[in-house]
Amino acid sequence: MYLLFCDCMQYLVPENETSGYIFIHAEGGLNQQRIAICNAVAIAKIMNATLILPVLKQDQIWKDQTKFEDIFDVDYFINYLKDDVRIVRDIPEWFTEKDELFTSIKRTVKNIPKYASAQFYIDNVLPRIKDKKIMSIKPFVDRLGYDNVPMEINRLRCRVNYHALKFLPEIEEMAEKLATRMRNRTGNVNPYMALHLRFEKGMVGLSFCDFAGTREEKAMMADYRQKQWPRRFKNGSHLWSLALEKRKEGRCPLEPGEIGIILRAMGYTKETQIYVASGQVYGGSNRMAPLRNMFPNLVTKEDLASKEEIEHFKKHVTSLAALDFLVCLKSDVFVMTHGGNFAKLIIGFRRYMGRHRLKSIKPDKGLMSKFFGDPYMPWATFVEDVMITHQTRTGLPESTFPHYDLWENPLTPCMCRA
Repeated sequence: MYLLFCDCMQYLVPENETSGYIFIHAEGGLNQQRIAICNAVAIAKIMNATLILPVLKQDQIWKDQTKFEDIFDVDYFINYLKDDVRIVRDIPEWFTEKDELFTSIKRTVKNIPKYASAQFYIDNVLPRIKDKKIMSIKPFVDRLGYDNVPMEINRLRCRVNYHALKFLPEIEEMAEKLATRMRNRTGNVNPYMALHLRFEKGMVGLSFCDFAGTREEKAMMADYRQKQWPRRFKNGSHLWSLALEKRKEGRCPLEPGEIGIILRAMGYTKETQIYVASGQVYGGSNRMAPLRNMFPNLVTKEDLASKEEIEHFKKHVTSLAALDFLVCLKSDVFVMTHGGNFAKLIIGFRRYMGRHRLKSIKPDKGLMSKFFGDPYMPWATFVEDVMITHQTRTGLPESTFPHYDLWENPLTPCMCRA
């Protein structure tokens, strides 16, 4: 593990009495919330503030109302970070106007730029916290940069992400059972692949890419996009050229059949045991048929667990996402089909924990679109191109670069002492 040192803590507020309290809503799905929590701890450290345990904001897609304590081990979280940041479970009793933290502009710090620097928080946010004693910060997605904060702050984010944020024991235990069942499906201990399949209706719609389907399906998707994203949709006339451009640039989710073709070209056989982490696939069983024909040993957590076992976790959609996360993390091969916080956190975890020795395949969707668009390309040529293209896309650590993504690429900032 790398040990990196940097004399950059002089930019932080001196350690003394707390500067005040900060309160955040961690928005989005489980993995976006995880990143928000890591950033919340970091800015609390930057400003020497006390962090009130973050609230997991209800996700608009899943309508999930999971609380922090429903998914993470709160005691472990607070205790692990006690030498770094003071964290309290709830708003202090002396503060009687709790509703203000949810509604009042006077108690809210807004308009923080994306990827703001540590100095921005010290200059613009800290004075308001000192004045008001308790402040809410929102929105809080990507509001702290990576290469414009002290190295020690990035190390702290590592400690939060890779050590302090532990799922509840019941989630960890169930995930271990699912991984064990994956390995024992053939009666012998065998490796398994985890496939993160991003092809839910919301993802397909938001991508504004074009996919195979009937005229009726395409018309229904156009109506859905117009209803959900009217400003981007406009009258729809410009979307075809945009869809072609995005596919060439590799910005479209891979269809189940496409990822199947890529995996077969890489040499994976129909006997490969594949755990599928996915929401409800757009197009259902018909869309999944090509992938299932190539790889009949596809299973989900619902296939591996009994009805009684899985029912316990259905109270919170986030718990189901946590099970998928852990089973993917334990896999021998992890394959992503589209970007997103889930995939980059898995790849980052595997790199950080030394599991980069196990493959994490990140398909080059731009090159793949070129290959798929050539009907005259022989299979042997396609296989050779796929193998060459993906020699360096298997999850090995990468050098950092300006505006790198800390969560996927933890080589320099995150190889730190726990």
